[in-house]
Amino acid sequence: MSAAEAVADAVAKAAPDVEAARARLDAALADAPGGWTIAVSGGVDSMTLATLAHRRLGAAPLMVHATSPAVPSDARSRVEAHAAAEGWRLTVIDAGEFADADYRANPVNRCYFCKSRLYGAIDAVIRASAGGAVASGTNMDDLGDYRPGLAAAEEKRVRHPFVEAAIDKRLVRALAAAEGLAFAALPAQPCLSSRVETGIAIQPADLAFIDTLEARLRAALAGPVAVRVRLRRAGIAVETGAAAAQWGPLEALAAEACAASGRPFLGVEPYRMGSAFLKAAL
Repeated sequence: MSAAEAVADAVAKAAPDVEAARARLDAALADAPGGWTIAVSGGVDSMTLATLAHRRLGAAPLMVHATSPAVPSDARSRVEAHAAAEGWRLTVIDAGEFADADYRANPVNRCYFCKSRLYGAIDAVIRASAGGAVASGTNMDDLGDYRPGLAAAEEKRVRHPFVEAAIDKRLVRALAAAEGLAFAALPAQPCLSSRVETGIAIQPADLAFIDTLEARLRAALAGPVAVRVRLRRAGIAVETGAAAAQWGPLEALAAEACAASGRPFLGVEPYRMGSAFLKAAL
């Protein structure tokens, strides 16, 4: 079964639970008398949360999208296009994580420093606009993964409506599909810094290379398939959820890009989650 087929199968299996999940989410969203400010990264979780909150609440929430060299280039365009189509109140900010030496040093808990900067910047937006409680798109599945950014969220009193409503990734996608959202099957797309092996300093030039190459590799694949360009001490590796029969074009594109940039190319491998990549580097 392909990655796209697996997502479709999971969404189909979750369909009977959608109405109950929507009711639980409505209850969680209603529990914010001062309204909501929602951090929207451009991924399926935050985009779905923001869309449901906007469509189902009487008072339109404020959406905040942070952009930086670590944000995939298609994330901002996706957020801005959807915001225009839905009529969101959208603010785009620079969270300023690259001003943090701890973040740039890329320790295993790098995400903590990133989220601390993000939620601090959102606090400033709220003070300026009275945007209410801050929400993230974290879902139940995230609680079982290595997510140091959740500690920063707790410190900043960020709420997670999907967690409050006991909604996992499968149900997030099913809710998105039920709302007719084109990004329901979008593969996970964390920040570009998650592609850099722990301990290698985060450099904007490296992130730009990763972003450009990933876009080329995604274009070479049919359907929503995970692709990661990993920066390791030994060079560049490509990970993908595509079937091995599709690896040939990916290998050719990656080898050409690496040769042009003077980076060693390590080959194509099966996809594994970024947190596993980080832990393996310890």
